[in-house]
Amino acid sequence: MLFRLFGLSGALFAGLSVIFSAAFAHLPQFAAGVPSTVQTALTQQQFHALGLLVVALAIWQGHSSRWLLAAGGLMLTGMALFSLNIYARHLLGWDALRGLVPWGGGAWIAAWGALAMGLTLKVSNQVD
Repeated sequence: MLFRLFGLSGALFAGLSVIFSAAFAHLPQFAAGVPSTVQTALTQQQFHALGLLVVALAIWQGHSSRWLLAAGGLMLTGMALFSLNIYARHLLGWDALRGLVPWGGGAWIAAWGALAMGLTLKVSNQVD
């Protein structure tokens, strides 16, 4: 069931990154160019959307574990705290949660570690 959540989220965030990229290229507030922080948020969104798809595929293949579930949850958390937070700040002027952006990056770092653990433990269990 969670593979659907992570897979759907990954696909939606990947598609939204394309929509956001196109919109940002044409929005009046970005007429002088897309700020580097927004471009970073887009790049990270695209990269971690693919990470969510990897997590979903691993779970779908029967490799579900606490590590993989944590990886997917942390990637979603990072998406909200990092990318969506930066978009809200630059598009809406909403700066209330700016301090959470580094926590989003930390969530992504932890997500990749959890994914590595989940895949490593599954592979080592297959060899035994």
